[in-house]
Amino acid sequence: GTEFDSSLTRDQPFIFSLGTGQVIKGWEQGLLGMCEGEKRKLVIPSELGYGDRGAPPKIPGGATLIFEVELLKIERRQEL
Repeated sequence: GTEFDSSLTRDQPFIFSLGTGQVIKGWEQGLLGMCEGEKRKLVIPSELGYGDRGAPPKIPGGATLIFEVELLKIERRQEL
């Protein structure tokens, strides 16, 4: 496969909120249950990634995606 993104290379963590549609469905599902400091390899089928359209030019349609992730910190949202 081809590496198309790396927060390690940028030396900056990827920050997002689960359940808000900021990431692909495979990340939403794959990160559930993780603990701070845990590392996990996510193998995401295209239907939970970018589907048949892909994300040109780097990700072709129908691509299975593989991510190696480390959960650095969990910040819980305050209930209103």
